[in-house]
Amino acid sequence: MINVPFSAQIRQQTGLSIIDLHGEVNNLADQQLNEAYQEVVREDPKTIVLNFSNVTYINSTGIALIVGLLAEAHKAHRRLVVYGLSDHYLEIFNITRLSDFMTIYADETSLLSELK
Repeated sequence: MINVPFSAQIRQQTGLSIIDLHGEVNNLADQQLNEAYQEVVREDPKTIVLNFSNVTYINSTGIALIVGLLAEAHKAHRRLVVYGLSDHYLEIFNITRLSDFMTIYADETSLLSELK
């Protein structure tokens, strides 16, 4: 398996703050992911979106990072939603019950059409 370093880019789309995730979501993603989240929070959005379309790997530490962001969002009365999960990671989100606490969309088009 080829290691792909983690990166996160922020963009605004139709009133949403989207964090595009790239590479591996693991312990090495902690600082960048939290910095991106905190930067987005400064804009005070009601909904924050995590785009997993370009994520190559998520381990248990990565899942814990997502849970931490979910807890922060919930505490601040923000909605955290995701899209772009592969079938494998969609199953992981179901098994870990993350899908019970956040809306999961197949892609950005379906997200935007529902949130209009």
